[in-house]
Amino acid sequence: MQIEDEIREKFDLFFKKKQKNMAHALGLEFIVVSRSEMRATMPVNENTTQPMGILHGGASVALAETLASVGGYLNLSDENKIVVGLEINANHVRPVTAGKKVTGISTPIHRGAQTQVWETRIENEDGKLVSISRCTLAVVNRRKA
Repeated sequence: MQIEDEIREKFDLFFKKKQKNMAHALGLEFIVVSRSEMRATMPVNENTTQPMGILHGGASVALAETLASVGGYLNLSDENKIVVGLEINANHVRPVTAGKKVTGISTPIHRGAQTQVWETRIENEDGKLVSISRCTLAVVNRRKA
């Protein structure tokens, strides 16, 4: 895994919590972790397919929002802030059958003080586009537990 040095500690703290999350459920494996690109693979298996045996559109959207949200969080310099999904849209253009894997590549379009916008391309093993989405994140105050 390639991790940008300046955010390594923040990423490790974020993912070494005992609590499982969507990334674990989807079987994500992070490849690139940086403030300018998030990249991870996801298996197409019983956890991510629909009844016809192809990648579920909701799993693609969950992959996209996970990459955007983690990338958005890693871009924050104020530890009292977090990002939350405000809106996401996706176009699914190619099916992927069970037994394969996909790669999500998420890059920021806008990193503002109140919102961030990220684009995510999901590609098959041949590098062909499977899904493309745009996710808007709200930058909000972290709530006290």
